[in-house]
Amino acid sequence: MRMPKALLLGSVLLLGAASGCTAAGGVALRPDGTPGPQECPEKALEVMRYLRLRVGDAALADLDANQIDARRISLYDGPIESILKDDMGTLEATTRLYGRVWTSGPQVVIRWYEAHPPDGDKVPICAVARLSRDQMRKLPESKPGMAILDGSVAAAYIVDSFR
Repeated sequence: MRMPKALLLGSVLLLGAASGCTAAGGVALRPDGTPGPQECPEKALEVMRYLRLRVGDAALADLDANQIDARRISLYDGPIESILKDDMGTLEATTRLYGRVWTSGPQVVIRWYEAHPPDGDKVPICAVARLSRDQMRKLPESKPGMAILDGSVAAAYIVDSFR
């Protein structure tokens, strides 16, 4: 039995509208555009146990591999490649961290989902960028879809879920 084109098109449009409240990767967004809670995948939790990465473990990271040591950096919504400056568990300094940036709220949110050690394969992880004293807060001259930050370094913290 064939489905009429109008019914098929309506179903596709309804599905698209229903998914409009999520970001790439299926992360639900809060009203201010920041990402909502997200579970850390079981595989990432398993890999982090194997790598001896515990919740709260942290190391400094260059936020954007293309803007190392910059006094001010511009970050854009979407994918990001960062670099560990220090060892974190069994992950060596220079390990690449791959994740996503959200700039819609008052502060930049960075979640990392993969680590790529210098002499290894990419592995799933769950980590976030954190700095105290509002240092992840966007500067007033930031435009929509991007954020200007003072400094190019933050701490990468291991988490077991994103909140």
